[in-house]
Amino acid sequence: IGLVYSKLGEYTNGLDYYFKALSIKEKVLGKDDPLIADSYNNIGAVYDNLGDYDKALEYYSKALSIREKVLGKGHRSTATSYNNIGLVYIELGDYDKALGYLSKALSISEKVLGKDDPFTATSYDNIGSVYYELGDYDKALEYCSKALSIDENVLGKDHPETATSYNNIGLVYIKLGDFEKALEYYSNALSIDENVLGKDHPETATSYDSIGLLYVELGDYTKALDYHLKALSIREKVLGKDHPSTATSYNNIGGVYGDLGDNARALDYYLKALAIDEKVLGKDHPDTKITIE
Repeated sequence: IGLVYSKLGEYTNGLDYYFKALSIKEKVLGKDDPLIADSYNNIGAVYDNLGDYDKALEYYSKALSIREKVLGKGHRSTATSYNNIGLVYIELGDYDKALGYLSKALSISEKVLGKDDPFTATSYDNIGSVYYELGDYDKALEYCSKALSIDENVLGKDHPETATSYNNIGLVYIKLGDFEKALEYYSNALSIDENVLGKDHPETATSYDSIGLLYVELGDYTKALDYHLKALSIREKVLGKDHPSTATSYNNIGGVYGDLGDNARALDYYLKALAIDEKVLGKDHPDTKITIE
């Protein structure tokens, strides 16, 4: 139940159920059981989504402590904890620590699961994200391409995880200024999402969003608006009008209207985004601050 509420963006309800589960587990199993670590991990994920990175780090670290102690430093679940902590450090802007934890996750994954496992691909993708944030786009492309190679060979060219890798590489190509390549990879991702997940799936909306942002870079605001509106339509229908992803769509559309010089419409969409962010994520969440700015 906690997981479902979290997927719906109702993080407070999700957290409530996760803490109920944790309370039962601690009472029945004791504080060092791997299932306790699972609960800590789930709670950390909610705090991560809420933008409370200190709390996320606290609970992810509790999960890691149990997993290292009980399962060992070479276990896949321990690698998952390293991975989660690394991603939080990306959000905190501490890229050296992020790279350290993500490299530990990758090392375990390569050793335990092999270099062709999808989890290994995820580790490559995440390390690519660190290099992206560091502005080392060649390194980012190298790691994201490794992830894509695994996904294509193991999962197939029509798998949603492969679409995620296409999307990440498209993002790097934007920074490299190769918009033609970026559009090629984004289009590949969109094709998979539409054909495999369907035209009303949230991941399809994410692909529409990416292409919309690319057209903003190209200065084609009419096409950008078209793709952002497609993303919004899916999110309102599937996730609801109070979901953070819906707020992202409102924010993106507001940006396009601003670029078109329609400041009244831009303000209208920005205010819609702000209302959701403040209600669901809180006034101190990074997304809320971005909308205010």
